[in-house]
Amino acid sequence: MLLELNIQNFAIINEIKISFSKGLNVLTGETGAGKSIIIDAISLVLGSRADKEFVRSGSEKTTIEALFFIENMKDIEKSLESYGIQKENDNTLLITREIYNTGRSTSRINGRTVTLSMLNEITSKLIDIHGQHDHQSLLRSERHLEFIDSLGDERVIDIKEKVKRGYEELQILKSRLKSLVQDEMEKERKMDLLNFQIEEIDEARLIGGEEEALISEYNLLSNAENIAIALSDAITNLDSDFYGNKSIIDALNNIYISLHKISKHSDDITNFENIFESVIYQLQDLTREIRYYQEKIEYNPERLKFLDERLDLINKLKRKYGKTIEEVLEYRDKINRELTFLLNCEEEIKIIKSKIQKCETEMNNICNDLTKERTSISDKFEKEITKELSEVNMPKVKFDVKIEKMEHFTPNGLDKIEFLISTSPNEPLKSLAKIVSGGEMSRIMLAFKSILAEIDKIPTLIFDEIDTGISGRTAQIVGEKIANIASNHQVICITHLPQIAALADSHYLILKKTTDKESTTEIVRLDYDERVEELSRLLGGVILTETTKQHAREMIEMSKKINR
Repeated sequence: MLLELNIQNFAIINEIKISFSKGLNVLTGETGAGKSIIIDAISLVLGSRADKEFVRSGSEKTTIEALFFIENMKDIEKSLESYGIQKENDNTLLITREIYNTGRSTSRINGRTVTLSMLNEITSKLIDIHGQHDHQSLLRSERHLEFIDSLGDERVIDIKEKVKRGYEELQILKSRLKSLVQDEMEKERKMDLLNFQIEEIDEARLIGGEEEALISEYNLLSNAENIAIALSDAITNLDSDFYGNKSIIDALNNIYISLHKISKHSDDITNFENIFESVIYQLQDLTREIRYYQEKIEYNPERLKFLDERLDLINKLKRKYGKTIEEVLEYRDKINRELTFLLNCEEEIKIIKSKIQKCETEMNNICNDLTKERTSISDKFEKEITKELSEVNMPKVKFDVKIEKMEHFTPNGLDKIEFLISTSPNEPLKSLAKIVSGGEMSRIMLAFKSILAEIDKIPTLIFDEIDTGISGRTAQIVGEKIANIASNHQVICITHLPQIAALADSHYLILKKTTDKESTTEIVRLDYDERVEELSRLLGGVILTETTKQHAREMIEMSKKINR
């Protein structure tokens, strides 16, 4: 239930704090005092669209706080955990909404900043607001199916879930079929393109890793002349006596001979001799390897041309199909599977059509089960709503739930539901929108809520002047209905009818105070004497006589005797 509402700098409200109680909380006040502003504030803290125009003139921001006590935390525990919102040990939930004069707004739950979608998901389980806009929603036939389903039990929920899953599966199958049954000319063009690409890649006979070897060989052949000259110079310098020039190996041999002659005089010199001998052998081996490598190198223009053309082909395929040879080959396998699929799609089409037929048969059976459940609910609902309307002074009303079967499946099955009503014996049944007056609409809305109150898990209901267009005995009956709902729910009701105000467990008066500088809205909780004064005003207007006050006292006393 809503324990407390704090509002700062909102519209014509400077600062107010309201502590609500269990049962029926009634808000009254003169026209223009700001009753509906309170409901607007509650709507905002629950997640309705913010507007900088709500910020009180001269203020930086509007702040609205709503403190709830959650009797059964399990109803919202899953949502809180999924959003990382800390639960309080005393089962309270603090929701804060700030709206800045720049248009920006922020929302927090127990100090955790949340998005509007997160806020709406959680608050939808806390409060249900009913006003003139709800009357309008009741006139929309697409909401009628939703209402009937809300009266169903676990079996209805289970069947609806099966219908939803079946519908989703059917849509997937139909989408798949549509993609298969494409234009035949387009299909042929696609197959021709895939065939061309596969043949182009296959003709290249690509081998993974070959590009690196080709580049290495190409670099070698394209520089064969320079390499041969450099290697020849190396061989000449290492081991050749050209025009009387001593080679490196000859020079080292001479040094070795000199060391050998004196090596017997010192072990160190013997060591030097051995090292020179080893170096000479290594250089002789190196010279032979260079000479052998040189003999293998020859300038081959035909081979170089082949390498150039091969590398050009590989680069062309890479530009079209992938960054590497491996990616090109992967692409080839992919389009080959696509081509195979297109070649065999006729068989695939037959399989999918068979699955669609089977799915539609199953869907039809499930939807028929759902229709039976809705028909049973509707029959019971017609009796209950007729009884409720009779009790709110609509005794001649006829109410019918019209169920029509549509030709196509929807996530909600095959049913189209519309509420029809006749408010007088001689009138045929027509849709609510065509014949219902404001006063009748208020009573129908209340009748709906009276029925839902037995199964509705939302703890707090707000009625914003749903008593429009009624008076007298009808107002008394409507008040008793609201009071009856308040026996199982917290109800906050804005009204201008004394018959309803007299039934309040807590009565609040909304006042508008005007000075030369500004107008502000205030709210006070009334004690017994103040309630008598306010009821007298509702009964008699400006002039309050003792007779009017006595009538007000009697109304309050009588309200205590009403069974709830």
